[in-house]
Amino acid sequence: MFAPFMQDTWITAGIVAVLAATVGFFVVLRGAAFTAHAVPNAAFAGAAGASLVGLDTLVGLGAFSLGGALLIGLLSRRGRHDAVTALTVALMLGLGALFLSWSSEYAPEVYALLFGEVLGVSDTQVGLTALLAVVCLAALALLYRPLLLASTLPEVAEARGVSTTRIELLFLALVAIAATTAVPVVGALLMFSLMIGPPAAARALTRHPAPALVLGVVLALLTVGGAIALSYQTNWPIGFFVGVGAAAWYVLARAAAAALRHAGRGRGAGGRSATT
Repeated sequence: MFAPFMQDTWITAGIVAVLAATVGFFVVLRGAAFTAHAVPNAAFAGAAGASLVGLDTLVGLGAFSLGGALLIGLLSRRGRHDAVTALTVALMLGLGALFLSWSSEYAPEVYALLFGEVLGVSDTQVGLTALLAVVCLAALALLYRPLLLASTLPEVAEARGVSTTRIELLFLALVAIAATTAVPVVGALLMFSLMIGPPAAARALTRHPAPALVLGVVLALLTVGGAIALSYQTNWPIGFFVGVGAAAWYVLARAAAAALRHAGRGRGAGGRSATT
């Protein structure tokens, strides 16, 4: 499991986990889970199209994920956000299916693009993943304060001169970069699991931004690390363990939060009875 040929897998999976959880924190905070589902699907269609015409799949990933993200952002200004996102998902999945139907490598392409190839990562992929992750995290660090304000108090943000429309488009572009980084490694479906499960679990346990962000990253790293280890030992698909792990963290976090609230109400009732 820790053999030299697995080093690239551990490194790349760790980078993807940190990136997915960091971007996912704002996805959860903004209630944009549906959008986070749509953008990786756009990346999937782009990779399928690039593979069909003989281009590097990273080119297709970047072009379609960014195009899909900006399409959602621009059209949502004039219509319902959920309807625009749903139609974008349908369009991109349809294009991906069409591109793959024209390819002679249908089954392998579908599996790799939807579920990733985290156990077959090359040195080149490690470098590209690290570079894109650094660019995305650096941009997110610059946008942190206005993005946090626009996500929690949009009216206050507008009053302070922060354009929520511009912030929305920039954030969607960051989601597109994150999808471009992660889809070749963990796939379109698993990227969505990592981007939503750990951050949502962290938000269930704490409402403070910094602790929730850090906790989400820790849970994502544990999810990916545990999935790699279990997949290596059982020879089961790593996607199964990532999906189940991400969902399990959320269920456990909600249960823990409910238990803490119940205990807090019990202590409060006991204190009032003693005072009476």
